[in-house]
Amino acid sequence: MSVMSGPSFSAYSWSAQAGGFGNQTVVDKVPAEMLHLIDPNWYQYPPINPLWHGILGFVIACLGLVSVIGNGMVVYIFLSTKSLRTPSNLLVVNLAFSDFLMMFCMSPPMVINCYYETWVFGPMLCQVYAMLGSMYGCSSIWTMTAIAFDRYNVIVKGLSAKPMNIKGALLRILGIWLFGVIWTVAPMVGWNRYVPEGNMTACGTDYLTKDWLSRSYILVYSFFVYFAPLFLIMYSYYFIIAAVSAHEKNMREQAKKMNVASLRSSENQNASAEAKLAKVALMTISLWFMAWTPYLVINWAGVFETQQITPLFTIWGSLFAKANAVYNPIVYGISHPKYRAALFKKFPSLACGGDAVPAGDATSTVSGVTTLTDNEKPAA
Repeated sequence: MSVMSGPSFSAYSWSAQAGGFGNQTVVDKVPAEMLHLIDPNWYQYPPINPLWHGILGFVIACLGLVSVIGNGMVVYIFLSTKSLRTPSNLLVVNLAFSDFLMMFCMSPPMVINCYYETWVFGPMLCQVYAMLGSMYGCSSIWTMTAIAFDRYNVIVKGLSAKPMNIKGALLRILGIWLFGVIWTVAPMVGWNRYVPEGNMTACGTDYLTKDWLSRSYILVYSFFVYFAPLFLIMYSYYFIIAAVSAHEKNMREQAKKMNVASLRSSENQNASAEAKLAKVALMTISLWFMAWTPYLVINWAGVFETQQITPLFTIWGSLFAKANAVYNPIVYGISHPKYRAALFKKFPSLACGGDAVPAGDATSTVSGVTTLTDNEKPAA
């Protein structure tokens, strides 16, 4: 790692007074041993205003702190609470664990690089940083896909479904991580490569190299880690929502025939557990795709040269992608009654009035096994 004394703002002050950046470029502060990884495209851009580096570093530090604490609490509470240790909830733990590692490994280096206004950890750690970020992102989306299929199995197939056991959940988790490792090691062995991004404070895949070996990785990786899981999740939740709607319609028709307002107890009249589950899961997945779509747009814009990619533009890809790791623990805390009850039991200072959970509530609205009576089982 190059020894650097810290950011220098004198050049920026001089440049601002002179009405420009002169001959300076965004690459000027990059250590010499990193220059072979820099695409010629970045030499045409002036340095990013130090204010942007400061803002990015501060935001990433805040996101990292919230994510590490939030996801750490999710993992701890799910694993330490016996009633939450179900096969389905192991997928939730894996998702939280992946998000925890994402920000635990990604946030501190990026904050330091934002201080120095360039990548200062050398080419090898640039490769490792980018590989880990890609692997955790891959694990996150395929864990969400596995959760969606688990919900499809429970809600749509109903009594004909084969319930997932602990062994099945662990095999799915193992497969998810192996899948992520295979795809993210590929650039380390020659299929594409990991390089500093335009803002020079983070590293990612090379989407500017023009040869088709490099471009093919971006396209194939996008299919297996973005479009394929998106299609599978949309497929699962389409039928989940259809099953929930049909079930609710049948309940209303039965209530009408029996001349009662509802067949549900008063505490469940507003919405069924299945409907809540679908809403929460769809919200979680929507947030994930909101987070990673900017990265996809940046990569495809580089591959197909559809628009100019500036160093400032690449900041948003990093920011939105890393913000994804913050969403999930917040969503679980709001939507999962048994998780919320366990959280307040273990951390009483976080409890607020009106958070009591009925003793009989055995439903996980995110991914736990939903308990249904025979009358409430939706038709396949």
